[in-house]
Amino acid sequence: MVSTPVKSSTDGLKTRSSARKKTTSSTSATELASHLADEYSATSTPTRRSARLNPSSKIFTPNGHSPAATDKHEVESSNDMSGSNNHVSDAVLTNRKKDSAFDQKIIVEFGGTPGVIGIMLGFTALMYYFWICLEYYNGAMAHPSSLDDIVPFLQRMGHHVVKGAPPTVFSVSVYVGYILFSAFLSMTMPGPIVKGLPVPSLGYKQLDYLCNGVSSFYVTLVTSAVLHYYRILPLGSIIDNIGSIMTVAIISGWTASLLIYISAFVTKTTHRMSGNPFYDFFMGAVLNPRIGNLDLKMWAEIRVPWIILFYVSVSAAVKHYEETGVVGPNLWFMVLAHFLYVNACMKGEECIPTTWDIFYEKFGFMLCFWNLAGVPFSYCYSTMYLLKTTPGQNLSWSTPYLIFVYTLLVSGYYMWDTANSQKNRFRMQIAGTYIPRWTFPQLPWGTLVNPTYIKTKHGSLLLTSGWYGIARKIHYTADLMMALSWGLITGFGSFLPYFYVCFFTTVLVHRVTRDMERCAKKYGQDWEDYTTLVPWIFIPGIF
Repeated sequence: MVSTPVKSSTDGLKTRSSARKKTTSSTSATELASHLADEYSATSTPTRRSARLNPSSKIFTPNGHSPAATDKHEVESSNDMSGSNNHVSDAVLTNRKKDSAFDQKIIVEFGGTPGVIGIMLGFTALMYYFWICLEYYNGAMAHPSSLDDIVPFLQRMGHHVVKGAPPTVFSVSVYVGYILFSAFLSMTMPGPIVKGLPVPSLGYKQLDYLCNGVSSFYVTLVTSAVLHYYRILPLGSIIDNIGSIMTVAIISGWTASLLIYISAFVTKTTHRMSGNPFYDFFMGAVLNPRIGNLDLKMWAEIRVPWIILFYVSVSAAVKHYEETGVVGPNLWFMVLAHFLYVNACMKGEECIPTTWDIFYEKFGFMLCFWNLAGVPFSYCYSTMYLLKTTPGQNLSWSTPYLIFVYTLLVSGYYMWDTANSQKNRFRMQIAGTYIPRWTFPQLPWGTLVNPTYIKTKHGSLLLTSGWYGIARKIHYTADLMMALSWGLITGFGSFLPYFYVCFFTTVLVHRVTRDMERCAKKYGQDWEDYTTLVPWIFIPGIF
């Protein structure tokens, strides 16, 4: 049933049904700060939910139910007007059984044991290889000159790592110091507490998440400025020691993954184990590891990678200024791009607890290593290329080209920010958990007025207006626009600045294919009806 929510005099949401009848449902991926986050379809509940904000605890409390459904477009609806908060309907029990079965099901991915071993070893080696190409070969892809040169080539690669990227007192102090400082801020800074989704393996308990990313990020900015001003930690020294810091991050990623894996057995909190230690180490053995009120998985996914990535670009800009007396438009571009991204992750952090990574994925090597080391030191190639390949110089692009690339970034960011804002505010208004957070920047069209949606047979609501009336994965389109701009600002002299957009595109193709298959199987005709109403996935009229 296509409906339009209308605000009542008490700011509640009512629905007005149109004459046209359409029913469908979907499950789509989400990615607000980390490119690997898609979301799981929560149990639909026909019971009425009167959510409220508890002012004394700042906890969003939707009376025992999930504060919001987890799909990019999907929100649970309320059909039963009995008002009972303790009633659990047959439909809810049925859906819980399905969720529990899904939560326990072992799905072998990534080529099983051989595949994950290859990924773990291969990506670690690839990070060093790309760093060597940028540090010693001006971004060119280094390779043996002949078959006879293979062994000497590998020896040269090893020599570069040993000489150029050993862990040092400075690199350990910088990386570990930030990790500890970030964890401390995450545990102590003020911010709203939101409920996660009911976790089947915990008896449908909802975990609390302290979302203080905004305050933590701005305290970090002030602290780093003070450290730089007094030359305690000159920001330019980060990019000077990027290889050594990357090594510390790689060691930390492997070590943390192993410790968390072992701790799951010690604390008897293993979950969804395949029985193969290599595969379980990669996928994870524990779902929600915590130290006090610090959720390690959410902290690692939001606070560590994107802030480090931002500071790599800031460091490069500072270094370039120290060398030339100016910062060119290309490096300013990377600072702006990474600031917009990390700031968006912080200001929208309350939306993260319902994502697939937090709700379903275990915290193993895949998430732990990738966030502690992979993201910050493999998404920074554009920044490194701009600084390392033209020391003391500025790459010079024409004014029209710079305007085009800046426009691509800003327009992509606007689409990405407002699309996520439309979806989450709609979802929270339906659930009764929305409160205004005037975090910077607040963009026009971030909140839909009288949005239209489809009510599915399962009781879920699918947003069909705003950006999500244009394309089902419009947020991915916007994300890819930003990723492409990160490469374009460097020109076309090397593949490495385009690694991020190529890698991300591969991830999205796999994710969208998986989602389409899963939704078609789960929803049948309803899914066909929905895709007829919103036919385009990424770009209207094209795909």
